[in-house]
Amino acid sequence: MSPRNTLIRSMHDLGAAAWFGGSLMGALGVNGAAAAVADPTDRAKVAAAGWAKWAPVNAAAIGAHLLGGTGLLLANRGRAAHQAGVRANTVTKLVVTGLALGTTAYSGILGAKTAQGDGHHVTGATEPSATTPPDVAAAQKQLKVLQWVTPVLTAAIVVLGAQQGEQQRPTQIVRGLTTTLGRRTGR
Repeated sequence: MSPRNTLIRSMHDLGAAAWFGGSLMGALGVNGAAAAVADPTDRAKVAAAGWAKWAPVNAAAIGAHLLGGTGLLLANRGRAAHQAGVRANTVTKLVVTGLALGTTAYSGILGAKTAQGDGHHVTGATEPSATTPPDVAAAQKQLKVLQWVTPVLTAAIVVLGAQQGEQQRPTQIVRGLTTTLGRRTGR
């Protein structure tokens, strides 16, 4: 493999950036705009339509991030095994990525549930009204939380990726390898 990882790093970083940006814009823009729809029975459908338009792009972004991340893991497996701090960052990032995948998928399921049927009277995409059916209201209440959890998790992915980039500085590599060697030799 080439010592340069520009393509896989770009896939990893751009995928994470699009995933983060799309989830944040969806919470603020799509869900926020749905409340402005005049007919309360169309609000959930409008939000669902907006999210449905974004879903293929989001899936491509997540796929690019995962492919790029896999490539980076393979390219840096030696550093991850021997440089202090790299393994902990990698494991943390894998866990956060798994959580973000879960919240993204579950949000999609809940969003589809809120838009089913002939249209329910709702205050907004994540805000039930007094006449919203209980199952739809429950889904909306969960979405109200998840719409913010996913951007937080994806922002953490971006930050952990930046930290990994910093760990590749020559001084950090030397310091990390020295720390690992010291632990292994008992010093």
